[in-house]
Amino acid sequence: MSLLVVGLSHRSAPVSVLERASLSTDAQLKLLQDTVAAEPATEAAVLATCNRIELYADVDKFHAGVAELSTLLAQHSGVGLEELTPYLYVHYEDRAVHHLFSVACGLDSMVVGEGQILGQIKDSLARAQELHSAGRLLNDLFQQALRVGKRAHSETGIDRAGQSLVTFGLEQLAAGADVQGWAHGKKALVIGAGSMSSLAAATLARVGVAEIVVANRTQDRAERLAQILAEGDDTDVLARAVPIESVPVELTRADIAVSCTGATGLVLTAGAVAQAVEGRTGEPVADTGEDPRTHLDGDDRRTTSPRADVRDTPLPPATVGADENCPLDLGAVQPGFSVMGEAAVAGMDAATLEQHAAWAAGTSVDRREAARRSPEADAELITALAATAATLGRIPERRRPEPVVEAPRPEPVLFLLDLAMPRDIDAAAHRLAGVRLVDLESLAEASADAPMAADVDQVRRIVSDEVAAFGAAQRAAHITPTVVALRTMAADVVAGEIARLEGRLPGLDDKHRAEITQTVRRVVDKLLHAPTVRVKQLAAEPGGAGYADALRTLFDLDQETVAAVSRAEDSTEKNRGPA
Repeated sequence: MSLLVVGLSHRSAPVSVLERASLSTDAQLKLLQDTVAAEPATEAAVLATCNRIELYADVDKFHAGVAELSTLLAQHSGVGLEELTPYLYVHYEDRAVHHLFSVACGLDSMVVGEGQILGQIKDSLARAQELHSAGRLLNDLFQQALRVGKRAHSETGIDRAGQSLVTFGLEQLAAGADVQGWAHGKKALVIGAGSMSSLAAATLARVGVAEIVVANRTQDRAERLAQILAEGDDTDVLARAVPIESVPVELTRADIAVSCTGATGLVLTAGAVAQAVEGRTGEPVADTGEDPRTHLDGDDRRTTSPRADVRDTPLPPATVGADENCPLDLGAVQPGFSVMGEAAVAGMDAATLEQHAAWAAGTSVDRREAARRSPEADAELITALAATAATLGRIPERRRPEPVVEAPRPEPVLFLLDLAMPRDIDAAAHRLAGVRLVDLESLAEASADAPMAADVDQVRRIVSDEVAAFGAAQRAAHITPTVVALRTMAADVVAGEIARLEGRLPGLDDKHRAEITQTVRRVVDKLLHAPTVRVKQLAAEPGGAGYADALRTLFDLDQETVAAVSRAEDSTEKNRGPA
């Protein structure tokens, strides 16, 4: 096994790079074709989601494989190789298996534990099978990844550690409120009818929105999704389909809009969003000039919800005092303030003190020169300034900056959830009053410090066990063609000896011939059983690859015969239909 994966995800690259590197369905198919046509790779599969792009391949040379796969990713994504390389990660053999199994369990997702990735892995395998780019290794790998992911969700509480990206996005839109209470009775617009949009529509229906409008470039897909929603047994939601051209009108009626299309450009500009809000409120929409996500919470972390921010006011300008060009505010002195001794000026930097002393003496001072003075010189300056201040007047303390509370943003009337990569909704909509926008970038920030459930550790143990089992199975499978070739050779020897016996005993009746043939075959099977079983066990252990070579040498097996068995197995796997 020489499994190699080269990719980038939300963990290795900023959203801006992921947006530019995103691959359309056609680009993914072309990438697969070019990868298997490349010299180092014999199999290939692409896993492309809204927050990751990964290329899996079976390669015969590691360094050549990394170079080739990196180059192919750069070529098909349109991002230059030099720019893309710092964001790429590489996993090889067991580490590559561990990575995919972790992805399948939701451990590497933006929202830990989300289960949608399993459907995306299944789609990735189906595409590779349709193009016959997946052979024995990648078929086994991806099918086992699906089983591991399902096992993690069924045997642990990993679902409690996170949820789907859609659910998490709705929670962020609700800004801490109960999602069902927040969504109840609202009207929703879903732009797109793919897998993510369908999941969003189903989730919206489940949390209790009153109406869902589906807009898509292909009308029949929108109508099919709307019909599924309307006929659902577990929800009571009105659903209808509209052409994509109706989005501006529908946006004026919607409370919530979710967009996830394959468009390469913006589906909703900030201007279109502003017009929609204006159509709802009848008033012009103000641009606040700031992104509410950049506000800091009590721990100085970025938050995705707007809040009033307390900021320090700047210090008074140097000329605020009554005396022109005085660097300190002499006019703001309060009665009783003492200027005698070093304590009166100890909180001020030496450069400011020196500037004041120079001003008092009628001279100017170069601040850069003052910054280079020694502590001893600073002490002398402080003493001199204290003496100067005693004759000139009082020097006030620096006044504490008074907090300024910004006007709160108005309550949003339009909630936008952008799950597309590249983005569907202009990021400038973050700044519009009356709008709350949650996109993949803000979701990544919000989930960065999400607590990890205890079940995550259990899933990690499952992944480790499954990686070890998969490696053992692959090593054991490596010797299978040799064992098959050995048994084929033994069967040929038996057939030859039986034919020779019939030549020597032409009068042998059918009953005795069959008995002799069966006896000879049993003898051969018993002789081969123990060594073939044992060699498979040994081959499954780390470092067991050499047992196949030993078996071929001991029994003088033809290498071409063994290779023919391997090619037949790989051909069967590559021609297998979608899972």
